[in-house]
Amino acid sequence: MNTYVIRRRNAWATPEELEQAAARSKRVGDEEMSDQVRWIRSYVVQEEDGKLGTVCIYQGVSEEAIRDHAGRAGLAADEVVPVAGTVVVRDDPSEDA
Repeated sequence: MNTYVIRRRNAWATPEELEQAAARSKRVGDEEMSDQVRWIRSYVVQEEDGKLGTVCIYQGVSEEAIRDHAGRAGLAADEVVPVAGTVVVRDDPSEDA
């Protein structure tokens, strides 16, 4: 599988909406497309208009599979970009830090 970054801009008005979307995404990935798409992690960002967006890291067999997953889960996929490499300087900080 290849690794992709997915940008979802201004997608949710509340954290609760985001949680519902995350549950749909996980269900579709785990139950319908487990051999094609894997959700690795997401970073939630505060957009300029006050809504929430995300920068998501997924693995998938193709960009088309990533977009298919988004469509099935009812999610935007404003940008889908293949990852060319990874540079890890530090581990992601914990929520407690």
